[in-house]
Amino acid sequence: MPQTMPSTGKDVGRYVSDALRERYFAACEAVFALGAPARAETDVATEAGTTHVYRYGPADPGTPDRTPIVLVHGAGSCSAMWYPNTPALSAERPVYALDTPGDPGRSVQRLPLHEPERAAQWLDETLAGLGLDRVHLVGASYGGWLALNQAHRRPGRLASVTLLDPGGLEKVGLRFFAWIFASLLATSAPEALRPRLAAWLEQPVLVQPELRAMVRAGVRAYRIRRPAPLPLTEDELRTVRTPLYLLLGKRSLLVHPRRQAERVPRLVPGARAEIVADTGHGPQIDHAARINDRMLAFMDAVDRRSAEG
Repeated sequence: MPQTMPSTGKDVGRYVSDALRERYFAACEAVFALGAPARAETDVATEAGTTHVYRYGPADPGTPDRTPIVLVHGAGSCSAMWYPNTPALSAERPVYALDTPGDPGRSVQRLPLHEPERAAQWLDETLAGLGLDRVHLVGASYGGWLALNQAHRRPGRLASVTLLDPGGLEKVGLRFFAWIFASLLATSAPEALRPRLAAWLEQPVLVQPELRAMVRAGVRAYRIRRPAPLPLTEDELRTVRTPLYLLLGKRSLLVHPRRQAERVPRLVPGARAEIVADTGHGPQIDHAARINDRMLAFMDAVDRRSAEG
């Protein structure tokens, strides 16, 4: 699909070159192949740029009318990161995976998205462009900040929000950036050392060859141009009325899990929070089957309550 190079504004992400972009796309395709095949792809025009969307559908003809799931990936990645989740989720519900403008992927960014109101406007315009009036929104890491911000600022289209070790709850600390840097260095380690490093760093990227290749290609090909988002204040969290499910890695370095598992349900009425053992920042990758089941059960419960009035 032809790509239009974005604006070169200081807060607008860009590819380094066409050649590196195409290498990255090829690496992404290898990761996509590990998950469910997309039934369709489309581009949605918004004020901030063009959002590329992957559509997955259930095989059961009786399920397309169920409330769809919308997936928003983490920083520095694209929709391919959902490969462990798309088979199970799309077997039950329609699924839309968004490439976030400003991250490597097939979306094209034209305006900065780090300001909370503009980010909420972008996501609302994308959902409207897809014709989606009610969705179960799922966000991981930076995508979790986008989802939480949406629940605060533009909740009208949201049936529920699921946050997977999300941003938006605490200021991003030095320990998280150090983990990211160490993980990137470890992608260059000899193959024999990678399983040990993967266990030490809680980093599944190191032992999944296709995922490792995609991450390395993305770092070379794309320049992210945005500051780390600020966390929502307690007053902002108190405004959230959308059913909320928070899943935190027990060894997360982005947030303090026990602190947030107590704090979020206290501030957000009815919010549910769980800490997932034996994982760090990627519970949906490390324990895909378990997390998929829990997300689907949560969404089913939300829909039942809605149907009961």
